[in-house]
Amino acid sequence: MHAEGDVHLEVGMTSARPGIVRRPGAARTIDLGSFSVIVHADAADTDAAFSLIETDEPDVGVGPPLHVHRDAVESFYVIEGSYIMVVDGREALCEVGSFVLVPRGAPHTFRSATAGSRKLNLYTPAAMIGYFDELAGGIAAGLDAAELDAIAERYAMDVVGEIPDTYLVDR
Repeated sequence: MHAEGDVHLEVGMTSARPGIVRRPGAARTIDLGSFSVIVHADAADTDAAFSLIETDEPDVGVGPPLHVHRDAVESFYVIEGSYIMVVDGREALCEVGSFVLVPRGAPHTFRSATAGSRKLNLYTPAAMIGYFDELAGGIAAGLDAAELDAIAERYAMDVVGEIPDTYLVDR
């Protein structure tokens, strides 16, 4: 489904579908309490080739539990602030302009190192948008660790670490 405000680009005979221009403010935002997700492209937009989100962590120390994606490679590109990224047991401070590639099946996590940090997350093939949708509803309802595990399982993700205090917070 395309967002309101999208511009569909008519293309020639080489493509089966139009391109998309999603203007600033037109993408869907998912409020997750301690952070937000802006959905720039999902499986429907890309024929499931990839999904692209932008996350905004307004406070220091915000991030998910250590986890594994069984079905997708995840990449990050830091666009504001900085993050501590942990991939396969190795930790790195990633400032603006840093790129991180997490292979499918690699345990990883991150936390914002500065207030107001933002990054792009690219999942290939498309993944995780439904997870964030369900997580938002669960956070608002006060979900617990078992419910988080059930949501993660539905999206081919395994939570393999402790859940940070800041992750399931409804502001």
